Amino acid sequence: MAASNMFRADINGLRAWAVAAVVLYHFGVPGLGGGFAGVDVFFVISGFLMAGIVERGLAQGNFSLARFYAARAARIWPALLVVCLSVLALGWFLLVDSEYNRLGKHVRDSLLFSSNLRYADEAGYFDSASHGKWLLHTWSLSVEWQFYLVFPLAYLLLRRLLGVERLKRLLPLLTLALLLVSVWMVQRMPTEAFFTLQSRAWEMLVGALVFLYVPRMAWRTGVARLLHYAGFVLIAVSFALVDELAQWPGWPALLPVLGAALVIAAAQPGVLVSGRLWQWLGDKSYSIYLWHWPVMVLLHFFERAGQGLWVLGGIALSLLLGGLSYRLIEQPARRWLSALPPWRVLLVCLLVIGLAAGLAQYVRKHTFTSRLPAQAEHYARQADNHDPRLFECLRDKEACRYGEGPTDLLVLGDSHAASVITAVAASREAGRSVLLRARSACLMVFGAQRSGSSAAACAALQGWAMNELSTLDPQIPLLLVNRTSSYAFGGMPGEAGEPAGRPTFFFSRPYRTPEPAYLQEFRRHYLDTLCTLARQRPVYVLQPMPEMLLNVPEAMARDAIIGRQRELFLPLDAYQQRHAFIRDLQQEAARQCGIKLLDPLPYLCPEGRCLAVQEGRALYYDDDHLSEFGNRLLVPLFRSIPTGIPH
Repeated sequence: MAASNMFRADINGLRAWAVAAVVLYHFGVPGLGGGFAGVDVFFVISGFLMAGIVERGLAQGNFSLARFYAARAARIWPALLVVCLSVLALGWFLLVDSEYNRLGKHVRDSLLFSSNLRYADEAGYFDSASHGKWLLHTWSLSVEWQFYLVFPLAYLLLRRLLGVERLKRLLPLLTLALLLVSVWMVQRMPTEAFFTLQSRAWEMLVGALVFLYVPRMAWRTGVARLLHYAGFVLIAVSFALVDELAQWPGWPALLPVLGAALVIAAAQPGVLVSGRLWQWLGDKSYSIYLWHWPVMVLLHFFERAGQGLWVLGGIALSLLLGGLSYRLIEQPARRWLSALPPWRVLLVCLLVIGLAAGLAQYVRKHTFTSRLPAQAEHYARQADNHDPRLFECLRDKEACRYGEGPTDLLVLGDSHAASVITAVAASREAGRSVLLRARSACLMVFGAQRSGSSAAACAALQGWAMNELSTLDPQIPLLLVNRTSSYAFGGMPGEAGEPAGRPTFFFSRPYRTPEPAYLQEFRRHYLDTLCTLARQRPVYVLQPMPEMLLNVPEAMARDAIIGRQRELFLPLDAYQQRHAFIRDLQQEAARQCGIKLLDPLPYLCPEGRCLAVQEGRALYYDDDHLSEFGNRLLVPLFRSIPTGIPH
């Protein structure tokens, strides 16, 4: 995404492949599950070009930090500024206050190149909420800009202290060390690993190593072509075979990084990089990258994502906006700014960006009445209609108690358990209490494993249930509540972070699909767990709750904004198809182990459909968790669980 004074058509063509992969991946085009690795290709290109600019300038005795930073600012800020102001303008008409405030925060952080840190704090790149973050893609620009700030300063210092040759010997060791840091971070803090410079710097240093070492090597034509095509094979493999469940950017990221390094090292023209299409895409790659994500978010806003013609239209619009941005913003701004002294370029950019960031900060802190229908804000606020203790109880290492007096019931599970706990408590007699132990995305099956940031907390809860639950009074019944189907079959269609058809938990080994061998393992461990628990105390299991295909309060608010009238519900046959395996498995557990099943369907799915809205109020605070209003429908169901304490 950076420019160089020494134009190379092969690198420009490589940019084209990278941006095409990212765009097609984000628009959900099949066969590119690893298209997000195009960003890693960009990082290698940036490292190569930045090392070239710095080292050539030093070798020629005319390197200037001010000129270096001015060139980067002139390249990156103008088009980014226009995109940020455009989404702010669009958000004025489309976003409720809470969303608009958040957009102001994201615009500010994007312009100040700290958005990667913001998104690392908020959640993951692949989570479902990502489709509502209009500038999520700017995280990579922030990482690059942070590299631009650090690299020349560190390179100048080390070059002065060590000399060129020693520095060249040190950089491979530093690159390897940072790769190991990335691998460690992916295991311990995967979200931070994805977004932060310390986990990504090795990719850009690989590009720097190509610049520093390859000029010494004279490739034969055949060898160069072999390297060129081998590099594209590695890149293609990463685009096609890697997916969002990979531990990224750890060891798997070596595929696109080494592939890009080989292509750059080979310096070969050819049909893969030299065609007019590739050169056009390469020239416009930065602007296309900037515009494609807001277009994609717009499709999600109007619930058109995944629909063939709309996807094609979104891709075409991204290319059109990218082309216009390159012609009307990138090129004129660069020509105008390049005629100014470097200090003036920096002054102009800082002044303009400061004003824009100040505007974004104002948006972040203020509400703007009468922008949207009042009903839209009313619906949007229903996203907060959950237990005020929800997040506390999902994080707390100890149990959360609801009610006063002796413990009447134990509740164990995941965030679905936390979403119904107040209804469970409301179903108990006065003077009784309920204890909840729950962790987000945690399957209460002994031996079930998963990767990711929630794995350790889930394993700890499973260990408690396996080893310590039996020490509690055996008269106290246990209620298990889990989003079990999603753990065996993945998320609902279009749910980011939980791909449909991909098991999220495994036992002997990970499976890419819920094939018969996996389901047999799941069945055995599930039955063993329930039977083990049933030998200790009475066990009740809440059967799967309906999962909507959209975020209910969000959909209600957007319908009010655009004047759309519709009913929000899930057909009962869609529910049955989604949960047939788990419901059958639970019936088998009831026969074998004597557990009792609680069926939510009579309460949530009357007349052949599962309701998302009742009396103008959302039954869910997102797409699959019951709201405080919705969970009250299940109070009569939970009353069927008898007390475990004698009167």
